[in-house]
Amino acid sequence: MPLKSSLRGMLSSAWLQALCRLVLGGIFIYASLDKIVHPGEFARIIANYAILPDHLVTLPALVLPWLEMLAGLFLVAGIWRRSSALWLSLLLLFFILALGVNALRGIDVSCGCFSTSAADTENAWILIFRDLLILIPGLIIVFFGRDRGDRD
Repeated sequence: MPLKSSLRGMLSSAWLQALCRLVLGGIFIYASLDKIVHPGEFARIIANYAILPDHLVTLPALVLPWLEMLAGLFLVAGIWRRSSALWLSLLLLFFILALGVNALRGIDVSCGCFSTSAADTENAWILIFRDLLILIPGLIIVFFGRDRGDRD
């Protein structure tokens, strides 16, 4: 079992955990900025996914960007690391699911990930792949990270 032990040691190492926190936190801080500044445009992007009824679009358009910002800031600052990474990982899984639903429908939507421009449409399968890559640091933090006070 030395290979399993050394892999666990590498994934829980302080340098890799810090790198994962900075990458994931930085991505979500950046992703939140345009959505915070343009909530109306972000609401239109959410509506274009055609998953939520129209009357339920405004609340996520107002709340999600701030949650992304806060969780990203907490990760970068090293506060509530695993909780923040779990929240962002769950958001990514939800985004992957929403993109997958539209990909199966044959619809390329503006993902609203880094821009609130409805003209920024991309192939949903490429966006899903990208989100899966972004999910990796979050999973490393959730499953191999240690918060202050954690014991081996």
